[in-house]
Amino acid sequence: MFAFVSGLAGTFTACNIAMAASVGPMSQAGGRSLVRPFAFFTLGMVGVSALYGAIGVLIGPDLPQLSTATIGTMPARLVQSAVVFGVVGLALAYLGLATLGVVPDVFRRRPVARVVVLGALVGAFLIGRPYPLFIKLFRSAVESGNPLYGAGTFVLQSLGNIVLVAVVFAVVSLVSRGRFLAAVARDPRRTASVSGALLIALGVFLLVYWDVRVPSIFGIGWFPTMPYN
Repeated sequence: MFAFVSGLAGTFTACNIAMAASVGPMSQAGGRSLVRPFAFFTLGMVGVSALYGAIGVLIGPDLPQLSTATIGTMPARLVQSAVVFGVVGLALAYLGLATLGVVPDVFRRRPVARVVVLGALVGAFLIGRPYPLFIKLFRSAVESGNPLYGAGTFVLQSLGNIVLVAVVFAVVSLVSRGRFLAAVARDPRRTASVSGALLIALGVFLLVYWDVRVPSIFGIGWFPTMPYN
């Protein structure tokens, strides 16, 4: 319950921007319903979440994410966040550029694989997440000593993250009787432009926030201080 609700509490996060950007790729994965493509998205997300949950329990406190140590002036858990979100940001930005045709698209003939990879990138958000509710959940899973419990806990956390947007998409698809996805698929150029722009924006945000702004707080590099800070 705590895993799912704490995930739901983080609904308004970058995870859901990634889901919104995935609507275009989902429309290309087949069908007049979001059920099939969303199942592929969830498969990628759950696969990464479950694997990391199990590995996290086995490694335990040795993970930087659960450490209270510092590396230089920066907490180890935030170093892990910067590395993970930096990689995820680069991957999302590349997928966005590929969608726009700027760089080679390795998924041009593999629309299902594209959706699975997008889901896996959302699942990877847990690998970098440093927030207190998630760390409390992570430590509880480690204390159980059960990799299956860790896997299940992390899967529930991820599902909680996306359930609200998934319900919205499902309702829209049901009410429109498939016309929503048909409209999305009808103009592939416009859909690609929107999806690509969202993916690039999310990728750039992750890179700037986690690899520029956060390190600057600890005296590494520089980032402008906003008036409200």
